[in-house]
Amino acid sequence: MVMMCGLPGSGKSTYARALERRGYVRLSIDEVVWVWTGRDAAELDPAEYEHLRSTAEQRLWGDLVRLMKARVPTVIDYSFWNRGTRDQYKTAIERHGCRWELVFLPADLATLRRRLAIRNQRNDANSVTVSDELLACYSANFQEPVGEGERVIFQLGVQAD
Repeated sequence: MVMMCGLPGSGKSTYARALERRGYVRLSIDEVVWVWTGRDAAELDPAEYEHLRSTAEQRLWGDLVRLMKARVPTVIDYSFWNRGTRDQYKTAIERHGCRWELVFLPADLATLRRRLAIRNQRNDANSVTVSDELLACYSANFQEPVGEGERVIFQLGVQAD
């Protein structure tokens, strides 16, 4: 069970889709919300988005449990910005007798802004618009994994995820 971790534009979905091409099942809240609304999540009312995000995560949690029981390789394409959430998922994965891998994709703010400027021009499930203000908020609240068994991958030249 691969857990993606990083800020928007760090390359999480790009990396996760590469695993998907190798046979992993990819779980993505953004894709579920897109299927339900057909819109960029940034266009939604914040309360509506939070409800959809929470509902999508619950649905994907059920999918994850089913995939763990079946021992299907899975990549969880979330941001995992909070250590407590990462720890909850790691514990649950271990309780189901599976192994986890935390893949952290660090990138500086200038790189993220450059990638997001490109990504923000697209209109698909993997291109949720992120403003400079929102990126600054995410960055200020992001709890970088350190000493959590993470594998750090620097993705030079990657387009926005």
